[in-house]
Amino acid sequence: MVLLTAEHIRKSYGTRVIFDDISFSIHEGDKIGVVGVNGTGKSTLLKIVAGVGQADSGDIVTMNGMKIGYLSQSPVFAAGTTVLEHIFCGDNPVMTLVREYETTLKALEQNPQDMALTKKVAEISERMDKAEAWSLESEAKNILTKLGITDFSQMVETLSGGQRKRVALAAALIAPVDLLILDEPTNHIDNETVEWLEKHLSKYSKALLMVTHDRYFLDRVANRMLELEKGKIYAYQANFTKYLEMKAEREERLAAEERKRQNFLRNELEWVRRGAKARTTKQKARLDRFEEISSKQAPEEKQNVELYSVGSRLGKKTIELKHVCKSFDEKVCIKDFSYIILRNDRIGITGQNGCGKTTLLKMMTGQLQPDSGSVEIGETVKIAVFAQENEQWDETQQVLAYIKDTAEYVQTAEGKISASQLLEKFLFPVSMQRGPISMLSGGEKRRLYLAKVLMEAPNILFLDEPTNDLDIETLMILEEYLEHFQGAVITVSHDRYFLDKTVGRIFAFLGDGNIKQFEGGYTDYRQAWEKQFVPQTTTTPKKETVVAEKKEPRKLMKMTYKDQREYDSIGDEIEEMENKIDILEKQMAECTTDYMKLQELTEQKAETTALLEQKMERWLVLSELAEEIEKNRQQNSR
Repeated sequence: MVLLTAEHIRKSYGTRVIFDDISFSIHEGDKIGVVGVNGTGKSTLLKIVAGVGQADSGDIVTMNGMKIGYLSQSPVFAAGTTVLEHIFCGDNPVMTLVREYETTLKALEQNPQDMALTKKVAEISERMDKAEAWSLESEAKNILTKLGITDFSQMVETLSGGQRKRVALAAALIAPVDLLILDEPTNHIDNETVEWLEKHLSKYSKALLMVTHDRYFLDRVANRMLELEKGKIYAYQANFTKYLEMKAEREERLAAEERKRQNFLRNELEWVRRGAKARTTKQKARLDRFEEISSKQAPEEKQNVELYSVGSRLGKKTIELKHVCKSFDEKVCIKDFSYIILRNDRIGITGQNGCGKTTLLKMMTGQLQPDSGSVEIGETVKIAVFAQENEQWDETQQVLAYIKDTAEYVQTAEGKISASQLLEKFLFPVSMQRGPISMLSGGEKRRLYLAKVLMEAPNILFLDEPTNDLDIETLMILEEYLEHFQGAVITVSHDRYFLDKTVGRIFAFLGDGNIKQFEGGYTDYRQAWEKQFVPQTTTTPKKETVVAEKKEPRKLMKMTYKDQREYDSIGDEIEEMENKIDILEKQMAECTTDYMKLQELTEQKAETTALLEQKMERWLVLSELAEEIEKNRQQNSR
């Protein structure tokens, strides 16, 4: 069943055309991801479909009685409302009833002797019984808890920005709608919450329309993709990985059609130049066809953000943290943490919101002093920080002037380029460079901020939630840039794919200020974490045997035939597994677009690593046994 149809939508801001006569439809069961370079109008499209924005022309036709829920990037909250009151702010009769109950109960808690309020609470409770509204309230509290909000009576204005976003997300998820529209739902929530949301929306029965940069999320939730490009829209019946394949096929077809068009024009032009006269109907028709095909515009050459390798020399001393501690009031954020950043470190920092990830970054960069311990920064260290929020800038300043404030020229491996040339590589044409920053979209402002950070030519780069509001294509280029960056990179991010792609070590906040190191990317860390901290319901017999042998050394003075054969071959098996891990790591490094394949390779690497650890443990047991047998033989020979 068709829920909504967008017909001939046009939208522009001044001379800048956002949508040029686009049409599409949304059906029951659709879970649609909207993608496109920043500035192509993803958020604008969501607002128009949700009815909170207006197109210049065109129509949005919906099914009779259809209800739409919308989560914006910057939700608005009514003053003086609690978390639960905001959750039930819709006009649905059941939600109105629950809201009335919560408001009356709150009043009764403040005036427990008021018999009229007591009677009213009892009356509303009966109505809630009949309407079966208790389940809705229970579901709302469950979703809030999953999103990390446990104080349901807390005033919304006292919450942090990230907490407010999660409250707004809970309100959107609980609302009884036919189409749910989510604009960047994964921004400002931690990795575990993203994983929960992913599973929740995978089972969600209503239609979804969403913008997100999280590629794992799109792969596992979306079944359709809408791509916005140069004012046009392209639909794909696919998840994100399949969309990339289908998009490449579409671009190849367009290129092939253009080659055929150019070949035809060359041949026809030769015919025209030979002086053929349009004296017959056939000849005239041929000339008309030539004119028609030659007047067609060639597909515009696709432009991508280009990042050059920009950096400066880094000496032997980098940044050294010695027993640093940091607390805020009674909350311990970091406790006795020490680490020396290596010259080409690739570190990812992960943990729940508010645990102290940004605090650690600020201490590393010297912006914040520890309560105890020390942070030493080398003389040649040149730090650049891509922060969560854009710096405070003058919205009336020209885009080019903003970049020139950092440098007018920058030296790259390809030579010196000007600030204007750098901006063009970041998809800011000359016409945009002369305009004010206020004319840019939120995503374009993030891209501009990133350009300035890289213009500083750092040798240690700090990225605090770099994936927020950056489009997927820019993220892919940034990932490639970081792979060749000559210096250390420390990243705080909840983007699982970005961490898998760019880091080789994870600092995980485990609570109470404790930070533990894990080798590998995010998927490696999660598997290692679950192995260490999640109670195992079953264990393999092989592993139990190994543990038993380590705890109770064997007293036999000779190996069994089976043990001897295993001892003779185990070295080759260990070498084979190590080679396999090397091959998997190379394949992972080459895997740039197929995210499901990358996850598969990551899981294979984790399995092989676990098997290798078991083999190493077994080799230690057999080696100890062989040494014991050899000692015994030498003693007996004396």
